Amino acid sequence: MGANSNLRVLDAGVVRPSDLDLPPHSLPLTFFDVKWLRPPPVQRLFLYRLPLHNHDTTRLMSDLKASLSKALALFYPLAGHVRLTPDSNRYELFYQPGDGVAFTVAEYDADLEQDVANAEPVQVAKLAPLVPSLPKGRAVLAVQATVLLGGVRGLALGVTLHHSACDGASSTHFLHTWAALCAGAAETPPPPVIDRTLIADPRGLYDIYSKGMPSDGSGIEFVSSSVSSVPDDQLLGTFTLPQELLRGIKDTVAREAARHGAPPPRCSSLLATFSFMWSCYCRAKQEHNQTKTTYFLFSVDHRTRLKPPVPDRYLGNCLGPAIAAARHDELAAPGTDGLFAAFMAIASALQEEVGKGSQDRWDGCVERVKEAAKAGLFSVAGSPRFRVYGIDFGFGPPAKVDVVSVAKTGAMSMAEARDGHGGIEVGISLPTNSMEHFRRCFADDVRTIGMPEKVYI
Repeated sequence: MGANSNLRVLDAGVVRPSDLDLPPHSLPLTFFDVKWLRPPPVQRLFLYRLPLHNHDTTRLMSDLKASLSKALALFYPLAGHVRLTPDSNRYELFYQPGDGVAFTVAEYDADLEQDVANAEPVQVAKLAPLVPSLPKGRAVLAVQATVLLGGVRGLALGVTLHHSACDGASSTHFLHTWAALCAGAAETPPPPVIDRTLIADPRGLYDIYSKGMPSDGSGIEFVSSSVSSVPDDQLLGTFTLPQELLRGIKDTVAREAARHGAPPPRCSSLLATFSFMWSCYCRAKQEHNQTKTTYFLFSVDHRTRLKPPVPDRYLGNCLGPAIAAARHDELAAPGTDGLFAAFMAIASALQEEVGKGSQDRWDGCVERVKEAAKAGLFSVAGSPRFRVYGIDFGFGPPAKVDVVSVAKTGAMSMAEARDGHGGIEVGISLPTNSMEHFRRCFADDVRTIGMPEKVYI
């Protein structure tokens, strides 16, 4: 039972696109999409504080549903489901009139102030009831709106979206559009570009990436991969890297580069965060084989890099994997050596993914990811550029945004810092004992780069 016993479902229905004249539409999965058929969906949780004087939840739910219906008229493939194209062994995202998105309304009597205030890591089991599972039939999107009755008087909006439908840039484009429509904003984001012919596949990458998948569609189901099955001691912790800490990391990397006789590095805030967290993660991990190679995976958006480029508003996946590799003992080295080793490996992986001829190596990227996962892989979900703390439905920005699904995938989530001052927020999910060790390593690493003692977690 646990936290689920505190959840009361008030309504379980379906929200359909407001345009009832939409025709059936087949959107073929591209090679960028098909590799995401097996991984679990992305489950985001937005926690909002509601004004005490405005607690008409019936009106609130009505507004959320009506605006979702309008947003789905623009992003109608997300109301559909993944299926095999008839008389084919290829998958498609198929919409037909009558399709819609599962929308659950609930109440939850549990205190989530700990998560909202970011005072301590929170039990994933406390958050899991607030994010929906995907319905049967390979639906790609589900939503749950939960009124919070505990310490935080507010609303929890859980959004589960399968990655085979689209990437984070597309999914947050959809969420920003939905929020703007709900808030009655004077301007809404421009509509998506729904055209899979924009992704050319002269090398036959779809067939390479889909190799080994059942040709009859059996074994491809989206409903079983939920965070509801994680152990009770699994925690979700949030770590903030404000601008001054990011500057300290960049300065440290520059000093280490000079000490090693390396050229002055181009260390962005993103690479600084990747390097700091990977090194910290390896230092916290109790690894017996200190000389083993460990890997760090992050995604690169190729919309502007394809020839011809794909519009920013393209609805679908357009990500390539950058895979950094280094020995565990080098990453976990004391002082600032581990941080610099992580940065050099990540910078090299980025250059390999965006440099000349990088797309010629895409043939083997799925196998490289599989091999890295077997050896030990730390990966990234989300991006600060998605501006998740700007998703305002008319009752203020989120007090907290979590990617709850990292408890299932083992990835770290990333978003812009919620204070709006240019920092980066990272989410990590670990068992209780491992989380305590990671927090100590994080604090130690902050001090190692010469930052004043300050609470970043």
